[in-house]
Amino acid sequence: MSPGGVQYVQLRPDDLLTVTDVEGGQVGDLFAYVAGSQNEYLSASHTRAVTGTLFPAIGTSFVTNRRRPILSLVRDDSPGIHDMLIAACDPERYRDLGVEGWHASCEENLFLVAGALGLRAIEVCPQPVNLFMHVEIGNARDLMPQPASTKAGDSVTFRANLECLVVVSACPQDLVNINRFRPSPLRLDLNAAAP
Repeated sequence: MSPGGVQYVQLRPDDLLTVTDVEGGQVGDLFAYVAGSQNEYLSASHTRAVTGTLFPAIGTSFVTNRRRPILSLVRDDSPGIHDMLIAACDPERYRDLGVEGWHASCEENLFLVAGALGLRAIEVCPQPVNLFMHVEIGNARDLMPQPASTKAGDSVTFRANLECLVVVSACPQDLVNINRFRPSPLRLDLNAAAP
């Protein structure tokens, strides 16, 4: 997908999805919805509660807002730094940063996919899993976003636990340093499970 772009895939149980940082230094916002339900989706807050951790690692099962496992992180060929704390960028965030007029955002990318698929009930942007996003916790327990530390070709692979729709937005943030001020592309590869 292009820098700042979005892509989606439909997964069946045991399908594998690999997200690759093509050039390095790029964050991807990952959303997932249970197939046939616009009201059950991957929830970072529920995942934190179930796993007892702030950040995901290999073996993490991401759960829905109904606490059902939807995706599992099965391989990580990146520095292994991902975030489940920061909200998706949205028009309000860019206005707060001084942007006048339109700026692409991960929230808008999710809504574009939802609209294209006729999923009109998706009106609230859930907390995404921010792939490759590096957020440090400071001594005062403050959040300190850092540039993504991925190199070209770094990737993560997920196994679907449920039939689901996965949406990945190549974050278009270019006003703070999470993407090194230069958004770049991500790639999605699907390895379908045997029927």
